[in-house]
Amino acid sequence: SGWCGAALLAAGPGRGELLFLLLILLLLVLLLLGCSRPLVLRRGPGRVGYLPAPGLSRGEAARRARRARRPGALPPPYPNGWYRLLDSAQLPRGAVRSLALLGEQLAVFRTQDGQAYVVGAFCPHLGANLAAGGRVVGSCIECPFHGWEFRGEDGKCTRIPYAEKVPDFAKVRTWPSCEVNGMLLVWYHCEGAGPTWAVPEQREVATKEWVFRGQTEHLVDAHIQEIPENAADAAHLAFVHGPAILGGSDLRYTRSKLWDFMKHTWKAEWQPEREPNEHCSRLLLQHTATIFGRHISWMDLTVSARQVGPGLVFLLFEHAFLGHGIILQTVTPLEPLLQNVVHTIYYQKNIPAIIPKLILRAECIQFERDITIWNNKQYLPKPLLVREDSSIQKHRRWFAQFYSEKSTRLPAQKEGLDW
Repeated sequence: SGWCGAALLAAGPGRGELLFLLLILLLLVLLLLGCSRPLVLRRGPGRVGYLPAPGLSRGEAARRARRARRPGALPPPYPNGWYRLLDSAQLPRGAVRSLALLGEQLAVFRTQDGQAYVVGAFCPHLGANLAAGGRVVGSCIECPFHGWEFRGEDGKCTRIPYAEKVPDFAKVRTWPSCEVNGMLLVWYHCEGAGPTWAVPEQREVATKEWVFRGQTEHLVDAHIQEIPENAADAAHLAFVHGPAILGGSDLRYTRSKLWDFMKHTWKAEWQPEREPNEHCSRLLLQHTATIFGRHISWMDLTVSARQVGPGLVFLLFEHAFLGHGIILQTVTPLEPLLQNVVHTIYYQKNIPAIIPKLILRAECIQFERDITIWNNKQYLPKPLLVREDSSIQKHRRWFAQFYSEKSTRLPAQKEGLDW
């Protein structure tokens, strides 16, 4: 793409715009060749968000940066709320999965009648991991060590193969869960309280008016609160996300003069919702783009983002002629400073698949710019803000509702992020 940018600069505004359109057409043709398949991108640990270091591999540079970082005075690492465990399709009938997240080890299984359950992973008998060799028996999960069977609905042990009687107190912990929008989610509360709100269903996804067009997955080395806080930080939009998408995600080069011919402009307004939806907030984004200073109307885009609790965001897209769709963003804490972030796009089935794939790819580039900031920053409980940053404090007050007095707190970190 470097020679294309150089050619655009050399050609001047008139011919440059024509070359830009030809470049877009070329990219569309190339992408159309593989448009029948959904776009799937998985970014492994250390793959994005860290700058290279001389003499070190990408992974070694990431590990060095994590060790050297001082994370700051962090809030509790696991806010109360709903979190994505996995996609429904990843848990077929009769399957058992082992998952470690939110400071817990979980066993997730689906019965033959299609019901999914989430229980504590360790058998109370002698501590075997139910998900490491255990199998589904009826509505129960069977321990691989001695065959004890635990009911998914309430965790009670219903059978011990070699015992005449099952003790009344023999049970494993169960976790409230639900399946919505093609995902299996678990409810977490530090004090064991039950769900205080439900995950909203996106009608167009449930009725299959909008179809799956792709998914990206990233690991972010940051506290979970840092990610949604971006919604209230309008000032960073122009600086981080203003440069052209063609400039990529490496912050060292996004502001290169090579891509100065194209600019993104964002207008943002963030507000919390009122009762009974005080656990939700909304961000309205208006996107426009210019090429050689000229407004390109077909790139105008309206995005309405609704945050539901600490770990779910519904990003609705509206375009004059490219149709409607949604990106579901989920943020799940795997460790205190390790977030699994998944973006899944559903779009109108009558719109060519190339359109949502381009949207998801563009969103991925913008998100990876943010990751470099999050992976290397320090959390400041009392940041130095100016009047124009007032929404950041407003967002922190709103987000505080997801912490409880008994929320797990981290000890002061002195030696970096080697958890």
